[in-house]
Amino acid sequence: MLSATAAQAGPVPQRQKNQAARIHQGVEAGSLTRGEAKALRHEQRHINRFRRDALSDGHMDRKEMRILTNAQGKANRHIHRLKHNGQEVR
Repeated sequence: MLSATAAQAGPVPQRQKNQAARIHQGVEAGSLTRGEAKALRHEQRHINRFRRDALSDGHMDRKEMRILTNAQGKANRHIHRLKHNGQEVR
């Protein structure tokens, strides 16, 4: 049986995969520069590291889940802003 926190952590890895795919798509389409993609990937690594550390004791409490969700939302906004900032790779 899954605990409530384990169930809440379920969409987190999928959201990370979706964000990584959006970064990759932005690079392929030329809407993200190499530097922008590098910064976004660094942010994704930071989020992944936080998630791993939060789960190191076997569960993620509400505070950790809120921090993680907020970080993912912030990363989502960063991806959108950088993909649509008018800088294109030619």
